[in-house]
Amino acid sequence: MGKTTSRTEHFRKPAYPRHDRLTLFLILVALLATSACGFKLRGQVEIPPELNPLYIESSQGSAVREAIVQQLQGSRVRLAATRQDARVILRIGKEAYSSRVIAVDRDGKALASELYYRVSFDAVSGDGRQLVPQQTIDVVRSYENPDVEVLGKQSEAELIYAEIFSDAAGRILDRLRAILS
Repeated sequence: MGKTTSRTEHFRKPAYPRHDRLTLFLILVALLATSACGFKLRGQVEIPPELNPLYIESSQGSAVREAIVQQLQGSRVRLAATRQDARVILRIGKEAYSSRVIAVDRDGKALASELYYRVSFDAVSGDGRQLVPQQTIDVVRSYENPDVEVLGKQSEAELIYAEIFSDAAGRILDRLRAILS
C-alpha cells in the first residue's frame, strides 16, 4: 500500500515563526537605537586629518598607553614611530593606582573593595605648542570580595584594572577629539 498524503501536508509553516520575527524586529530596533545614540565600534576614534600622525609619549609599560593604542587600531588615526614624525604628541603623565577596603564583616574580613586609578595627560603640537592643557582623569571601581581564594581575588582585580585602563583611554581620546576638532 502506498502512502497517502493529505492536501494540508503540502502547506508548510512559515520559515520564521511569529516569535522569531518579533525577536528579529527587537534586534533591529536595538541596533537602530545604538547607532542613533552615538555608539561607535572600536576603531572609530578620529581626530582631524591635519593632526595626523599622533605620537604617544609615556613611561615604560604604561597600561593606559596600551589601551589607547588598542582603541586606535582600525581608525584613521596614524601613530608616529618617533616624536619628530608627529604633528600631535599625546603626553601621558603620572599614573597612580590604589585600593582600599570599603566594607568589612564583623570578623574584619573585607567584603568590598574600591580600586582607584588616576592619570594625567596633555597634548602638544610637533613644534611644542600646547594643544590640550594638562588634565587629570580619575576612574574608580568597586567590587565585592566573595569568600574565595586569594588568586581569584587577584584575577578579578586585574580584570577590573584592565577595564579601568580602557575607560581612561576612552576618556582621554574623547577629550582629545573634543578639543582638537
